[in-house]
Amino acid sequence: MPELVLLQQLQQDRYKLLRFLLSNGVLKKVVMPSGAKTLEDINLDEVSVDYVLECAEKETVLEISEAVKRYYNDLDLPLMMGSAFSQTVYVASNVDSSGPASSCLPNLVLAETASVEASHNSFSMVSTASQQVSVNELINDIEDDDDRESRPKIALYQPNDTNGLILELPPLKTGLTGDDLRKTAYEILLASIGGVRGLPLPAVKEKNQVKKSKFVRKFTGHISHKHKHQSSQKPDLGDLLENIRTQMEIPEAMDWLTRHSLLNVSVGSGGKRIDTLLIPLELLCTVSHVDFPDQKAYTRWKKRQVNVLEEGLLNHPSIPMEESDHRESELRTLFKELREAEGLPSALGSAQRSESLMAVRNIVLSLAKRVSREDQIEEVCHWADGYHLNILLYGKLLCAVFDILDEGKLVKDTDEIMELLKFSWKILGITQNVHDLCYTWVLFHQFVLTGEEDLLRHALFHIKRFSANSQQSPQERSYMKTLRSCKEGADGSRELTFVESVVLPIKQWVDKRMEDYTTSFTNASKMDPLLTLAVVSGTLLGDEKAQSGITRMESAAETDAVAKQLENYITSSAKAAFNKALQEVHIKCEKANEHFLALLAVAIQTLVKKDTEEFGPILSRWHPHAVPLCATLYHNFYHQQLKPFLDGVSILTDDVASVLSGAYSLEQYLMGLNMSGSTERDTFFYKDEIEPFKVEEISTTLMMHWVSMQVTRVSEWVDRTLQQEKWEPLSNQQQHGVSIIEVFRIIEEATEQFFSLKLPIHFPVMKSLATGLGNALQIYSSRVVNQLGVKEVLIPPPPGLTRYGKEVFNIKKFTKKGISYINPSDTRNSGQLNLLSVSKLCVRLNTLYFMLNQLKILEGNIKDLWLKIQPHNNNLGDTSDTEFPPNFDLTRKLANDSIERISEFLGIKVVFWDLRDLFIDGLYKGGVSESEISNVITSLDSVLGQICETIVEPLRNQVVLGLLRASSDGMARVLLDGGPTRFFSQEDALVLEEDLGALKELFEADGEGLQREVVDNLSSRVKKIVELYKMDARLIIERLRGTSNLHMIEMGPRKDLATENDEYTLLRVLCHKMDSEASAFLKKQYKIPKSHHKRKVET
Repeated sequence: MPELVLLQQLQQDRYKLLRFLLSNGVLKKVVMPSGAKTLEDINLDEVSVDYVLECAEKETVLEISEAVKRYYNDLDLPLMMGSAFSQTVYVASNVDSSGPASSCLPNLVLAETASVEASHNSFSMVSTASQQVSVNELINDIEDDDDRESRPKIALYQPNDTNGLILELPPLKTGLTGDDLRKTAYEILLASIGGVRGLPLPAVKEKNQVKKSKFVRKFTGHISHKHKHQSSQKPDLGDLLENIRTQMEIPEAMDWLTRHSLLNVSVGSGGKRIDTLLIPLELLCTVSHVDFPDQKAYTRWKKRQVNVLEEGLLNHPSIPMEESDHRESELRTLFKELREAEGLPSALGSAQRSESLMAVRNIVLSLAKRVSREDQIEEVCHWADGYHLNILLYGKLLCAVFDILDEGKLVKDTDEIMELLKFSWKILGITQNVHDLCYTWVLFHQFVLTGEEDLLRHALFHIKRFSANSQQSPQERSYMKTLRSCKEGADGSRELTFVESVVLPIKQWVDKRMEDYTTSFTNASKMDPLLTLAVVSGTLLGDEKAQSGITRMESAAETDAVAKQLENYITSSAKAAFNKALQEVHIKCEKANEHFLALLAVAIQTLVKKDTEEFGPILSRWHPHAVPLCATLYHNFYHQQLKPFLDGVSILTDDVASVLSGAYSLEQYLMGLNMSGSTERDTFFYKDEIEPFKVEEISTTLMMHWVSMQVTRVSEWVDRTLQQEKWEPLSNQQQHGVSIIEVFRIIEEATEQFFSLKLPIHFPVMKSLATGLGNALQIYSSRVVNQLGVKEVLIPPPPGLTRYGKEVFNIKKFTKKGISYINPSDTRNSGQLNLLSVSKLCVRLNTLYFMLNQLKILEGNIKDLWLKIQPHNNNLGDTSDTEFPPNFDLTRKLANDSIERISEFLGIKVVFWDLRDLFIDGLYKGGVSESEISNVITSLDSVLGQICETIVEPLRNQVVLGLLRASSDGMARVLLDGGPTRFFSQEDALVLEEDLGALKELFEADGEGLQREVVDNLSSRVKKIVELYKMDARLIIERLRGTSNLHMIEMGPRKDLATENDEYTLLRVLCHKMDSEASAFLKKQYKIPKSHHKRKVET
């Protein structure tokens, strides 16, 4: 129970207890402080209850000033309660969380709390005290707390807001209070029961009976009756009336006086039943001031009876009097005289009272016996023609079913009490339908006051029963049509039916909550009965407006009305929730480093999810498209905030990306909800009311621009990293360069950013990114190769052809043509070429191979990320299998070509540049015997060792193959274009054959190198050249003569012509063959100069 509600309840109980003790003769004497004449002049909140009870127990004089002083002194002390064993101290702390008992003094409590606890302790003491009271003191109970209505009632439950929950009935002009209506209603009930079943008198109490306060009797009476009902299945009439009296808080003395007076009226009625008499008038004539303890109590009682007569007969009659009827003015004059009679001297006042009552009786009886309300009996008595007063009285009777100790619960004897209340229906003009509607109001009002859901379910049951039964009986329908009243409002006077008077405030109260149901209901299940009540109420009010005669609204119109009602609830609630979210996001945006619209999209999605998941199933029972409507509303609300932002977007920044991403995600979610109520695919509700965000169109344009910027950034990064690359291995395990690591880091970063935008990605946009990244890698591959230069720079041009001669011929000419040609660019590029070591070239190859492997990973990542977002891209167009995933085949092909070129370049550089002096220029120079191939093989073996240590395993054979090919080309160069210092005899061919075999064994490496077939294939041309050197010159000359194009003497190397009948090969073999016949043939046919192989040529 909330602490504030409990505190207010205890304060009110304390006030009632003090009021009773000070005004009902419990104390011997009460001494007022100076300046105070009545209790209204005293602040009872500052009076010590303990001190008052002590004075009552000791029968001493109570001095109010001393009680006030005692109150303030007690504030400095801990709260205590006396018991038989010890003093209990109340500590303002939580026992469960305080741990073991402390040796320190107890905590002090607030003054307000102390007063509440003091009143509780005082009550405990008085409930167990034994005090003797007199019969006269029992009569004093007649004087009630007249200002009870002026003090608010505090429910034991947390009260709801009852503002505006007032019956739409004309106000009571005589000033009758709720307390007056409650007492009059009880008198009517007693009279109605007495007219049918007889009215039992209450039991007379002994003199020594303990006098208890009203509040104490509520507890003791409730407990005793509860035990009594448990022992008997059905309580008798006396028990029920006692229960009702207790529940309606009627003093016992007042109950006793009313019952005696009604019995006296019955005796003097001449055989008429009590319920056919005018009860307020009969009580006025029967009860006198001597029946009250003082004149003040009698005056209040009489004023109430006169006001009831005036209110019922004159202020709001159902049958208005004619203007010529003088009875209304006479009655008002008589009522005024009755009120003023008590102010006259005793004898004069009594006489005026008697005369006025006789005159009132004559006029009132003539008015009360008018036939109206479809009366079917001859003996009628309409003490109140205007139904609204009867409704208020009957409502007070219905309140007797609520437990005064727990106002949210119905008493156990509710059914029996209801049967008794039916006796009042004839006097008050109540029917079953009127009862259902009145009971609905009372139950609902009590639900609002206490928050007890069982009361709401009871109210819902009765209003449904009223709705089902209200049109069954023609007589009932006719009677309900007569129950109308006029009420003045801000818009003037309006006429309301009884249904409208009761149902309209209920619906208005429920509407207020339903129009912001997301805030009003923390639990959606609590909304269900209220929503049902709102729909039923709306249907009843619609019937009242649509009725023409007695015809109800058609079912189709009723369905449309309910749907319209639900749409209003959903619209207003969504708007309220959205405005609240706006405020919350504005506050959050000041602290968070995110754009307002991005945060708002997340907040709206969370809000819609709660709305649709919790409230959607309940709303959908009354409106089949409740969820789509809710989604449409939130879509339009957010679009109003988003559109100005989209109109100003020109570039994809972080804020723009976050907003577009949030808007796209929200729209997809809302569109999914919009389609959730349809059984057909792609069916949108409220399509005409939705304006798309167009995030896809805007984001596609921005993303294409973003992709272009990212590709440019990657390309610039490629240039920067290559400029800084030293082509050193990254580590022993990673033999590639550092530049490729940086390039793929920036590529992966761009890819992750692209797919993390959470925007609608069209396939062309993604393909554009992949193409751009592939182009950047192609640039990388091309520049890695282009940095090497062209391989032709490494190969020197062949020397001029000479023929074998025994002596030097034309030494000057020989010197000019016999010297090895030196390329002018060699000296210029030698420094750069020397930097291209075998290890650096291998690192380049490893880097390109690493790029190929990373390409596979990149393709896989792009494919996975694309498929991951595909569920959100269903409307972005299909892609064929040939297009997806975007491959890097062109990039891969270029990388493989680059590897091939670098491998070829490495072999050529080793043979024709690094080993030029030893191999190309030095091998067999001056004769086979003077320069063996062993030194070349040793150098090549060293190079192979470097390659195997540096190159990655998958590329090893390819690089070695390039070296083998270059070595074969070098060997062919030596044998065919060796220059004037290289001549081979027929016997030298055997040595050349052995040297070729040694070279092949080097690359075969005893089976661990290249395959023999590969080596044989690449060395086959050299082998054919050696075979030619084995042949006689005459045979070679014959072959040469049989070939064509004999004039092609100065042509360049033709290594692609590897047959023994190749004129290029045959001519050069003859030039280098140590044979006179060959020399003569060359001299005669080709004019080739002669050289001497034994002569060393000086430069």
